[in-house]
Amino acid sequence: MTDRAATLIQGRRERLARLLGRPLPQPTGDESPLPPDSRRHLVQDALELYWNELEWEHLTDEEATDGHPPLSELAFPGLLAYVRGLLLTEANPDALAPAQPRPEVVDDLLDFLARRVLELEEALSAETLEDEGRLHGELVMTDRLMDLVLYRYHSLDTREVERVEAVRAP
Repeated sequence: MTDRAATLIQGRRERLARLLGRPLPQPTGDESPLPPDSRRHLVQDALELYWNELEWEHLTDEEATDGHPPLSELAFPGLLAYVRGLLLTEANPDALAPAQPRPEVVDDLLDFLARRVLELEEALSAETLEDEGRLHGELVMTDRLMDLVLYRYHSLDTREVERVEAVRAP
């Protein structure tokens, strides 16, 4: 993780803890170690979901609203469901396998999202830019996606998310 990306994520976590007035819970992972190849594979699946859902949104503009960037909640449904699955701590009684939470994979995804936000900010600060509108939309969606992943990572309930979002609203 780069220092700037780590600082960005830590700042978001500190803001959440401050707004909620409590420390954020850290998810517990499965006790069996995840082999490096398996971890890379799971992270790669998450990144493919990000890129595929982002590209789909660019092609269709399905979730665009009145000239505003698309809603990340709707633009990245597969990735957010994947994150929920990676953090699942309980399986249904009739499930064929127990829950095996892998928060370390979500940590890697958060690092990617933070680095992507920083990369997009740098690209937008360039003086000549052909795809400024597209890059700005990607920045807004990715920045928002990072918050949504953090909400799931730290198990914020609906009321807590509403409190945080109320402060976020313009």
